[in-house]
Amino acid sequence: MTEKYKNQYIPDTVSSPGETLEELLESCGMSQAELSDRSGRPRKTINEIIKGKAAITAETAIQFERVLGIPAGFWIAREQNYREAQARAKEASILESQANWMDQIPYRAMTKLGWIAAHREKSLRFEEILRFFGVASPTSWEGMWSSSSPVFRKSPSFQSAPGSLAAWLRKGEIEASFQKGGDYDERAFRLALVEVRSLTYDLPRDFASIVKNICATAGVAVVFVPELPGTRVWGATRWLSTTRALIQLSLRYRTDDHLWFTFFHEAAHILLHGKRDVFLEDDQDERSIKEDEADAFAREWLIPNLQYRVFCRRGSLSCAAVSRFAYEIGVAPGIVVGRLQHDGRLDKVRCNDLKRKIIWKIDQD
Repeated sequence: MTEKYKNQYIPDTVSSPGETLEELLESCGMSQAELSDRSGRPRKTINEIIKGKAAITAETAIQFERVLGIPAGFWIAREQNYREAQARAKEASILESQANWMDQIPYRAMTKLGWIAAHREKSLRFEEILRFFGVASPTSWEGMWSSSSPVFRKSPSFQSAPGSLAAWLRKGEIEASFQKGGDYDERAFRLALVEVRSLTYDLPRDFASIVKNICATAGVAVVFVPELPGTRVWGATRWLSTTRALIQLSLRYRTDDHLWFTFFHEAAHILLHGKRDVFLEDDQDERSIKEDEADAFAREWLIPNLQYRVFCRRGSLSCAAVSRFAYEIGVAPGIVVGRLQHDGRLDKVRCNDLKRKIIWKIDQD
């Protein structure tokens, strides 16, 4: 896929308004002293403006307009553009010394997904990444994404690919900001989970939009964000504010059993655990009590344990029997297959055709 680069012209140098003023005085044969006398500005000030050492204030611009016939807005705009160019040049010099920070950000993958614009110039890439994260500098980024949460620090995924994971999480925040919804309501969210569970059996093509809308009314934003190289994360849960939670899913394993188990696992964190916690579901080996609680919640919501045990005691675990049982309890057959395989009751290669494959739209293009 060929990258489309965004055109953005930023000149290397911007002349000072003093240079323009000097050229204008030469063309009309007026000396600095005469301009000083006519405008009422001290000669020293006029000289410093021409040398770029002093700024043209709004008051001075009006006086120049009266003497030289050039609108005050012209001088004010020239002064603003010049000072901005100076500030950007200074900032670029500072950022250049921190350019190695960009090496950990998956820039090309992000441009391919359309998250940010592609640029050839390194400085413009730098600016694009900072704007994406909503920070002013790499130092600010470190404060936001490297040390703000103990969960980030202990996550193997964050340790191995901090830039990728931070970008994935940030994209979730951005997507959530576009969703409208009310404040968090636990009762409404539990009712939403009942409705979401009913979707699993038929899995409509627009299931993602439906899940988003259902949960938004309960104050929970749900976003689906493709994983980036090195993230190895399939879900995350955190509170965006005291009244709004976020569930973020990557569809890492691309099958419906993983999708729905992860969703209900993340929902458990919202219902059972603290608002200050951040939960990342990745390939880590370590487990915690809260993760075990979330697993138990997801298992019970998807396949109630009593019904599951009764089914297992029937003896037949054929694919046809699995399909019938799934229909009886109103969930997708793939969810039952995944549960049986996880519990070691069904071989990993059996009945996999009952699982539905889930692909991103970008994979279809």
